[in-house]
Amino acid sequence: MSVALSRLPGDFLDYYLGQGYYRMGQNLFTCEFLPLETGLYTTHWLRLVVARAEYGPKQRRLFRLNERFGVSVRPFRLTPEYEALYARYHQSIDFEANPSLADLLLDGGAHNVFDTNIIEVRDGEQLIAAGVFDSGTDSIAGIVNFYDPAYHRHSLGKYLMLLKLEHARRHQLAYYYPGYLVHGYPKFDYKLFACLAATEVFTARTHQWRPFSWEEVNRQAAALLAERQERDQDRKDK
Repeated sequence: MSVALSRLPGDFLDYYLGQGYYRMGQNLFTCEFLPLETGLYTTHWLRLVVARAEYGPKQRRLFRLNERFGVSVRPFRLTPEYEALYARYHQSIDFEANPSLADLLLDGGAHNVFDTNIIEVRDGEQLIAAGVFDSGTDSIAGIVNFYDPAYHRHSLGKYLMLLKLEHARRHQLAYYYPGYLVHGYPKFDYKLFACLAATEVFTARTHQWRPFSWEEVNRQAAALLAERQERDQDRKDK
């Protein structure tokens, strides 16, 4: 399911993020399932309540590890420098992703309907990581993090999550939406890194956000799969 947009006010983005929608190209979409070669998996949308976020030893260690790097936030404009870094990142990953930053964010267009910013991380003058996020009135949505694979020991993807959370905190925003995780598929579990205690998971059937727990995710996954199996059986019987 998707919603085509010509322009996007901040409170509009806040509302749809709060209903379990997310950005894809220049549209908003939502989903409950992710089909992979190994089977059909359920998706579970996440958000962090910024006021409740606190850091533990792992997060503080990552800040210390990367404190020598320069960090800046600026409005997003597609540049050859960003595309070159994304290309290096894309070559290093072992999962399917858009072939270019332009394809991921603009979907073949030239106009961006979202209020998009980018966090740059630099080692001296060299751009080593970048994190793109969209801004609403009271929230941000993290869209993509990409980084130089030569700096893999610095966990720059997770570091950018912390930087986005800090941006939301500085601007006194209520929520940071990092996307979804996938039940039974740990590749997406890194989205819990910033602060598990401040994380909520969306319940599609009631349109409510609940404190994150694996028990809640297991319950939702079982219910979604049972409903899917029942619908599939109904179609076969007709």
